[in-house]
Amino acid sequence: MDGKLILARHHESQWNQLGRWTGIRDVSLTEYGLQKSKEMGKLLDGAKIDRAFSSGQKRAIESLSAMLSVRESRNVPVAQALALNERDYGEYTGKNKWEMEELLGEKKFKEVRRGWNCPIPGGETLKQVYERSVPYFLDTILPRVAEGESVLLVAHGNSLRVLLKYIENISDENIANVEFPFGAIVIYDLDDAGRMIKKETMKVESSVPA
Repeated sequence: MDGKLILARHHESQWNQLGRWTGIRDVSLTEYGLQKSKEMGKLLDGAKIDRAFSSGQKRAIESLSAMLSVRESRNVPVAQALALNERDYGEYTGKNKWEMEELLGEKKFKEVRRGWNCPIPGGETLKQVYERSVPYFLDTILPRVAEGESVLLVAHGNSLRVLLKYIENISDENIANVEFPFGAIVIYDLDDAGRMIKKETMKVESSVPA
């Protein structure tokens, strides 16, 4: 297909700065996150973007808006989708990640943070995020790409990881080793099923305590 899928993670939020698990808590970007989002937009200046999507959360909406604001061509239709929201961290929401690592131990902490089907009290597993985010991608975004549109999607660490899992056909075990870093932009050429044909990565230098 002629269209491209462009993925980007929102940049530093107020709770990223504090090292807190944010999840469904709706917090804004820091000034640093806003500036870095603009730098990410400059990486895409001149690139064809026909349509853009974000999650329904402020940090993703703000990052997308900042990315589009620095482009010469700003007239891009934008939509938000709750299906692309960050993972619900349940009872861990708002807790400091590094204090939780000490409490849970390194192995359990990695399972909770990166594992495929590790439950969180009152929250979601990564598998559950996959079950809401990937169908939205297949039903709503992929058809646009198939029609030749280049689509920019700005979301969150975990909702992007599950898209990578589908697009790159990553196993349940190996997804624990996959992260979508701050400042990164991934551009895909896809086949008709939404699987990767070609991948290009760009990145702005970022320092986020998350």
